Amino acid sequence: MTSVPDHSPRIRNDIFRRIGAIVPPALWTLLLLVIFWQAIVTLRNIPEYILPAPSQIAGEIGNYWHRLLPNALVTLSEIALGYSLAVLIAVPLAVSIVYSQVMQRAVYPLIVLSQTVPKVAVAPLLLTWFGYGMTPKIVIVIMMSFFPIVINSVMGLRATTPEMLYLARSMGANGWQVFWKFRLPKALPSVFAGLRLATVLSVIGAIIAEFIGADKGLGYLILIAGANFDIARQFAAIILITVIGMSFFGIISWLERRLIPWQEQPQLDGKG
Repeated sequence: MTSVPDHSPRIRNDIFRRIGAIVPPALWTLLLLVIFWQAIVTLRNIPEYILPAPSQIAGEIGNYWHRLLPNALVTLSEIALGYSLAVLIAVPLAVSIVYSQVMQRAVYPLIVLSQTVPKVAVAPLLLTWFGYGMTPKIVIVIMMSFFPIVINSVMGLRATTPEMLYLARSMGANGWQVFWKFRLPKALPSVFAGLRLATVLSVIGAIIAEFIGADKGLGYLILIAGANFDIARQFAAIILITVIGMSFFGIISWLERRLIPWQEQPQLDGKG
């Protein structure tokens, strides 16, 4: 009698491969860290006011959601407005620096110099000038996220080789066509690298601003919870800040994949 071949190992490997394609490896790593964290806190009976367990933090998020969500929306609006204004200022400024020698000599060194000034030292001045509303928070977010967008955009716009520019002009392309058809596509990977970095810095800027002076926002909640030794609530706010930052980063990465799909082509086709 012929034996029936056992296909179970291949089926099992196929299932694991499909799960691995759906769930990123970083998520498995994070899950293992959370399990380890829960086990350490439970086995060693670490007090909640020192290090709460992940289950306690999850319970705090569920019980305190009515306060966390409105403050998260405040922080999110500060980040979104500040980041959007930084992009609207930084990208045109980078174009002017690349195309104008006067702007390069007069403005570009000052942009670099501005980054040597600690933003934490400037924040109290902004509160004095603009008060405790949303304006100083947005200004700090702009200051934090502005620099990487400008620098990466300038580097990207300068990446077009002189030979490519000579070829474009020899084919009758005007200045606008050279920019739109040659310089900008070449610059987009560098521009998006700056945009991705700016998403992280914009979140940091918003929280720094709320630490220094605010009556709402996730940074404000962290300060209040710390004063009350409510460490679980602090972790809950930190988790929401992380979710906002990662979501923001993911949106910019998604836009990059849609606008410059050729960037992924070497990874898809490369086989060794």
